[in-house]
Amino acid sequence: MISLITYSTPPGPCGYLPSQTWRLEYEIVGDMSAVEYQERLLGGWRHFGHALFHPQCPSCRACQSLRVAADRFRPNRSQRRVRRTNEGIIRLQIGIPSVSREKLRLHDRFHTFQSGSKGWPSHAPKDADSYSISFVDNPFPVSEWCYYLENRLVGVGYVDDLPDGLSAIYFFHEPDLRWRSLGTWNVLNVIEQARQRSLPYVYLGYYVEGCLSLQYKADYRPNEIRGPDGLWGAFRQ
Repeated sequence: MISLITYSTPPGPCGYLPSQTWRLEYEIVGDMSAVEYQERLLGGWRHFGHALFHPQCPSCRACQSLRVAADRFRPNRSQRRVRRTNEGIIRLQIGIPSVSREKLRLHDRFHTFQSGSKGWPSHAPKDADSYSISFVDNPFPVSEWCYYLENRLVGVGYVDDLPDGLSAIYFFHEPDLRWRSLGTWNVLNVIEQARQRSLPYVYLGYYVEGCLSLQYKADYRPNEIRGPDGLWGAFRQ
């Protein structure tokens, strides 16, 4: 692994729990293998492109990495309904990450909706360069999961292919089709793909108790979290 620079953000209002203060540590890397990243993932790190990060908050340890036991996963009633709604209708195509006008427009529609409905911070529209930095240019192979309704792009996700599992990096979708619960459909597909590849885990990023936009992750059971002591253990079964 080639580490280029490390830095920490100044303490500021937490984006997950408004009553808390957060601080993130970043490391920008050049080359990195999937094995090396998996070691960092198990230690509580995440990545967007070449930027690795993890929380180093002054007094809060609410961010806990969560993973699903893919081979033992059983969908709940709501998840089975999402499968019935989308299976055979929404087409999945897995390939190499790339940037296109269609993806940029979908990304911006999604974030504009999330800002208005869920209070996400407003953001400037992504251009091809900033999109590539976040999703396309990676230090090790990443898969792009594109979802289509007929020939219309309705969802895009990015997934790390790791030795012991798949790690869902990010997913955005067409807000006009939110009744289809495409975010849930994406996670169900990632879990099924891990099972087909005999990979034990699917990593879903940080679970934060009390943050409504992240609590859904614990609904994929059985799962494990990485506790404040750095050890992984059973969570919701």
